[in-house]
Amino acid sequence: MPGAVPRVVLVGAGIVGCALADELTERGFTDVTVLDQAAGVAVGGSSGHAPGLVFQTNSCRSMTAFARYTVEKYVELGCFDQVGGLEIATSPERLADLSRRHGWATSWGVESRLIDADEVARLHPLLDRDQLLGGFLIPSDGLARPVQAAEVQARRAIERGARFEFGQKVVAVESSGDRVTGVRTETDVFPADVVVSCAGMWGPLLGEMVGLTVPLVPMAHQYVFTRDLDADAEALARQPILRHQEADLYFRSHGKALGIGAYGHRPMPIAARDITGSELPFTEVDFEASWASAVELIPALAQAGVDRGFNGLFSFTGDGMPLLGEHPALRGFWVAEAVWITHSAGVARSVAEWIVDGQPELDLHSSDLNRFEQVQLAPDYVLERSCQNFVEVYDVLHPLQPMESPRPIRTSPFHGRQQELGAFFLEASGWERPHWFEANAGLPEVAEVPTRNEWASRFWSPICGAEALVTRKRVALFDMTPLKRLEVGGPGALEFLQRMTTNNLDRKPGAVVYTLLLDEQGGVRSDLTIARLGATTFQVGANGNLDLDWLTRHAPDDVFIRDITAGTCCIGLWGPLARDLVNDISHTLDTRKGYFTAQRAFIKNVPVTALRLSYVGELGWELYTTADLGPKLWDTLWEAGQRHGVIAAGRGAFTSLRLEKGYRSWGTDVTTEHDPFEAGLGFAVRQDKEFLGKGSLHNLTSTKKLTCLTIDDPHSVVLGSEPVFHQGEPVGYVTSAAYGYTTGLNIAYAWLPSEIDDEVEIEYFGQKVKARPAQEPLFDPEMKRLRG
Repeated sequence: MPGAVPRVVLVGAGIVGCALADELTERGFTDVTVLDQAAGVAVGGSSGHAPGLVFQTNSCRSMTAFARYTVEKYVELGCFDQVGGLEIATSPERLADLSRRHGWATSWGVESRLIDADEVARLHPLLDRDQLLGGFLIPSDGLARPVQAAEVQARRAIERGARFEFGQKVVAVESSGDRVTGVRTETDVFPADVVVSCAGMWGPLLGEMVGLTVPLVPMAHQYVFTRDLDADAEALARQPILRHQEADLYFRSHGKALGIGAYGHRPMPIAARDITGSELPFTEVDFEASWASAVELIPALAQAGVDRGFNGLFSFTGDGMPLLGEHPALRGFWVAEAVWITHSAGVARSVAEWIVDGQPELDLHSSDLNRFEQVQLAPDYVLERSCQNFVEVYDVLHPLQPMESPRPIRTSPFHGRQQELGAFFLEASGWERPHWFEANAGLPEVAEVPTRNEWASRFWSPICGAEALVTRKRVALFDMTPLKRLEVGGPGALEFLQRMTTNNLDRKPGAVVYTLLLDEQGGVRSDLTIARLGATTFQVGANGNLDLDWLTRHAPDDVFIRDITAGTCCIGLWGPLARDLVNDISHTLDTRKGYFTAQRAFIKNVPVTALRLSYVGELGWELYTTADLGPKLWDTLWEAGQRHGVIAAGRGAFTSLRLEKGYRSWGTDVTTEHDPFEAGLGFAVRQDKEFLGKGSLHNLTSTKKLTCLTIDDPHSVVLGSEPVFHQGEPVGYVTSAAYGYTTGLNIAYAWLPSEIDDEVEIEYFGQKVKARPAQEPLFDPEMKRLRG
């Protein structure tokens, strides 16, 4: 009924369900029913046994924002002890990483400071001072009281009209057509317009009821209570919560005793259907190494000993992120799973905004349920990756560091040729992607590449620089196969894409257009390259599965959308000699056609769709063919290219070349939290047509912009997420960064206040690195090389 308050059923009365009930009812969605199979709030699930430690700092901006709001809300509700959080270092590597973490906190707006070993010992007198090198202190961290937090939020929701029904085990989710209609339990039926699964480790079972894979794995995590220490209980209670991540340990007080959580044991997964309670029997043998490390750090524990322990169940995912969002095919069925106490209130706020307003304020692409490729939903894949995330939960991880297994999963048709050339592969979305080729180690350009700092040298080689230089001088083959490709067609395809995107697609077949997807608020959901191949046929170069999901949700009946990525492949043939190479082997590809054009042609015996595009800023084409003809396309170009000095080049070179040209990477440089104009993408917005999100663009009052910075010191290559300071104050953060090998400039892009146009400093592992805003693009501003 138009104007009626939607009927909402939340499944799960743990802290997430209670927080979501509170946030929804606060926004006027007061017809909320919360169902749980247990006898009360926060009974039987992870919320009941969670120790409640809240450390806010995370490499992910949205996760830190979730935690910040959780702290703020629970402090306000009186169910949070803000004793601070302390992370310690007992090795130089960890001490350096604490500086990096301090940078993240500063970037994301969390007050923190690095402290020396003496101050660590003063804050925690029981620690062995001789082991300590320093610490990272976050004054606003502390201890949530999960059960109390759940109860308080449940009461607030009830006061606004929500109902809580206990002893209600869900046996089915009912639907009609593509919409959810209700929830059936063993005894009752609850009509619903919106159903949200907040079932935690039982989430996969609820997903099965609606044909949805919920890719999480319940895991046992050890927690023990010591016997009383010879210490003052009040003094212990005032101490910051403590993490000793080198030993996979954390600590908090319980009166005169300590609670110790451990991740240093073997992964102990359990299938959701086999769970009978959230606590499993304690396995002493798994705790032996953790106990030894705990005693080494806090010698007084040896005399106190362990009183009792348990193996508590928590949810882990393959990438360590929550699962949030709406079912791709069943409207009204939502998921809020794999959420820890640390992020509970923040997640609930964002999901409530999403349900009520249609869009959360925060960018949630890294937590979106629909982010995964199909191959990443295989049960064995989810299990192995989730177990690895458990093992690495406290590890020092480089931003480029890939999972080691299961690999390889997805390989392009060129994979064998790349192996022959000594490709160094990293992985993304299941794809093996070459970052450089050892076959290029002998290029004379390697000697021209400057050295870089130790951290930036990991998962990098000077060969990356040589490959970039050769691309600018001659010609190179880049494997672009892993980029998502969609075919959009049907009678309504043009009208649909015109409505969904910002640029004008009503052009003759053979035109290629760079355009944007916006949300209702005018935020950039994605950037796309769309080629019109026929009157009703378009090829869409997208950023990932979320674009497919977004377009599919909005497509009318007379439009079809197909993911053609797996059945096709692509070579980026780029460089000043690209035209010469193609002219040697093709009489059907018109190399005189201009930039942003498409044509079907043959490269000798290989049919291709050739798009005159380049994301490295050089003359050339994206050459697409079917997967079966991929090796033949590579071999044909490789053989013909020998007289032109062709090389294979990897992602290391690609990133450097794109930043020299100022090309944005969606999800890193730009997200839904940014509008096109502040992101420097206003050129892709046509105000003379209607499109989704256009109305919001008229009300923009932006105070920030994506700014190109050049760093004075070529050795200080930053990698992203570092804080930027202006006149001593933090004002923004780095998005993408790389050394520009052909410009000789060390480049970083950063979100900064619009008015800043003078020198800034980037904090990198605790050191300040000078940088200054620069006019972009840094390379070929007149576009002469691209247009050929």
